[in-house]
Amino acid sequence: MTTLIDPIKIGDLELPNRIAMAPLTRARAGEDDVPTELNATYYTQRAGHGLIVTEATDVAPNSRAFERAPGIWSDAQVIGWRRVVDDVHAAGGRIFLQLWHCGRVGSAGILGGEMPISPSGYNEDLGKLSVWGLLANGRYVQIAATPSRAMTTAEVRDTICAYRKAAENALRAGFDGVEIHAANGYLPHQFLSPVVNTREDQYGGTIANRARFLSEIIDEVSQVFPASRIGARLSPFTTYNNPQESDTEAIYSHVTTMLNEYGIGYLHIADMNGWFGKPDLPRILKIVRPRFDGAIIANGGISVEQGNHLLRDGIVQMISFGRLALANPDLANRIRHGLPLAEARPTGWYSGNEVGYTDYPGVDAR
Repeated sequence: MTTLIDPIKIGDLELPNRIAMAPLTRARAGEDDVPTELNATYYTQRAGHGLIVTEATDVAPNSRAFERAPGIWSDAQVIGWRRVVDDVHAAGGRIFLQLWHCGRVGSAGILGGEMPISPSGYNEDLGKLSVWGLLANGRYVQIAATPSRAMTTAEVRDTICAYRKAAENALRAGFDGVEIHAANGYLPHQFLSPVVNTREDQYGGTIANRARFLSEIIDEVSQVFPASRIGARLSPFTTYNNPQESDTEAIYSHVTTMLNEYGIGYLHIADMNGWFGKPDLPRILKIVRPRFDGAIIANGGISVEQGNHLLRDGIVQMISFGRLALANPDLANRIRHGLPLAEARPTGWYSGNEVGYTDYPGVDAR
């Protein structure tokens, strides 16, 4: 019977257990969005997870929806991430970098006065977009999204190339692989939406055209990492950042088939509504499981017991935990030995110092 503590092989990557650390935006990068020694400590504490997927990391300066989230476009950021990766590897861990472009989810206030970019300049729902900034007094607060402008076809291509450059930088930093963030209403997700994306070029119209942006990202990134070292995060049915998908089943039937043809290492399925008592995981899996031959990582308010149940039945191959990974840096050790699990404190999630970040203790299993 497969459980969370059993090993798994994804492509050529051997993982000691089926517990993944979910990407968690923590907004603790240093100046110029460069990872710091504190970030290295945070991830190294959690090296016992079978796979760490980093917090969402901006591929370009015009991506930012969370001030002080890390980036991966500059040499300084590569050096900062190299310290993180080296420390995680020294502790025996495996770590993928999540590549992120926020698109229309942004604000001129944290984009150097520039407008956010988006597939079609859709701005009818700015109040439903989640943008965060760091005030001069040190408080980290949600701020107003500002109107986006439609990308030119050349800018679409430039952004796809930014993903390749980000992947090249991730390879320079020593990451084991990368995950494409195509969920939660961010730019690849925006292209999939028939409401947000009303383009009339090759990136709009039919589902195949709307999926072309993600497809061409995979084309570029797979020139850097082998397909088995690439994952993709999807969140069908989510309302977060208001993606407005009226044809969800058709979209994700196509996208899943497409990603399966690329032979990527895994799909990371985020059931965002599961946190609000309206779980969608069963109907998400009904769409993606028959169409994807690789590993599926499930995420979204899943307990250890539920995770073991999903693994036992072979429905998914790994479970990613967010709040449990935060509160229990030694989560795999605790699960293996049946030790009590701590709960995440409601403070210190975004920005700040070690409080709520690296000050969660492990426990002795002896």
